[in-house]
Amino acid sequence: MSAVTHTTSASWQQALQWPFFDQTHRTLHSQLHAWGHKHLLNVSHEDTTVDNACKQLVQVLGQDGWLRHAVAGTQYGGIANSIDTRSVCLTREVLAWHHGLADFAFAMQGLGSGAISLFGTDEQKERYLPRVTNGNAIAAFALSEPLAGSDVAAMQCQAHIQADHYVLNGEKTWISNGGIANFYVLFARTNEAPGSRGISAFIIDAHTPGFSIAERIDVIAPHPLAHLKLDNVCIPISQRLGESGQGFKVAMATLDVFRTSVAAAALGFAQRALDESLQWAKTRQMFGTNLASFQLSQAKLADMAMQIDAARLMTYRAAWMRDQGQRITKEAAMAKFTATENAQHVIDMAVQLHGGMGVKKGCIVESLYREIRALRIYEGASEVQQLIIARELLKESD
Repeated sequence: MSAVTHTTSASWQQALQWPFFDQTHRTLHSQLHAWGHKHLLNVSHEDTTVDNACKQLVQVLGQDGWLRHAVAGTQYGGIANSIDTRSVCLTREVLAWHHGLADFAFAMQGLGSGAISLFGTDEQKERYLPRVTNGNAIAAFALSEPLAGSDVAAMQCQAHIQADHYVLNGEKTWISNGGIANFYVLFARTNEAPGSRGISAFIIDAHTPGFSIAERIDVIAPHPLAHLKLDNVCIPISQRLGESGQGFKVAMATLDVFRTSVAAAALGFAQRALDESLQWAKTRQMFGTNLASFQLSQAKLADMAMQIDAARLMTYRAAWMRDQGQRITKEAAMAKFTATENAQHVIDMAVQLHGGMGVKKGCIVESLYREIRALRIYEGASEVQQLIIARELLKESD
């Protein structure tokens, strides 16, 4: 049970006045936070499967219009003709504050369909995006393989062209929404050139013959994940997404949008941990006073606030830059690294402040402790972000 009953923390209210945001963003934040309090606060899905819970969340997010921010093109149900990175980030931050699986459901609708928004043909957009927006189709992004996670160039899944169709063979793993998705944006080697230059992107419908779920993967914070297998999967050439051999470009452009939003989700988890800790410290009685009276507690709370504020500035700087049309490879990597690493530290301090309650199942900070860990790995582990930042710095120095 949560100790937090107030609507919006002071730090959020102050941040929303930063010049990165306009009134549209402030309205989005306010309305979504109110919606979250009504629909998500203290919601437990322990009485149902994670698959059903995720499906239900996608449906309600679609029905109530929040998925419109994850898709580009007003004619396809999107809120605008291009994806507003700040809106995506604010949505993820607020949803993560309320409920980790709700954030996951929104994020995967965006990531899974983002490549279609950015590179799809009119026919592809018309076929898939409206169903993503209204919550009637679940999307997935299938890039990682058993031997090709951070090293995309090591991809082994193959796509060979035969007459008017492609034949795909191989495996994908750690695929979010695997097993419940209606379609997958999937990447395979088409061998136009060595390494990352010989990869293409495809849209694979889940019911396509030869496409199967080889294994479901359980992780510490329950989310639908799966290992996929492709055995002579035949799809028409029209299911290729973007130009042949341009799959790496498609993947990286999509990740540039949504990598920043991973940082925003980490902010949401960290902010919730701080809010819970403030309430706990003020009410927890110890040695004749409350926990907040001790300087050690105050130092932890101060450290938590500083780490969140630093990460939030980097996150929304990157989001604002992208919305201004600037390249943000370095800035997105900095934001993702800083926000996820800082959030891990913040939530760990929150657990420590809560003492025994912090590790009790059902306590908010205990669930946050499980939720945050994966964010330091997916969409580029922290170590990969450091390599990206260094590579960009070296380019700039030349």
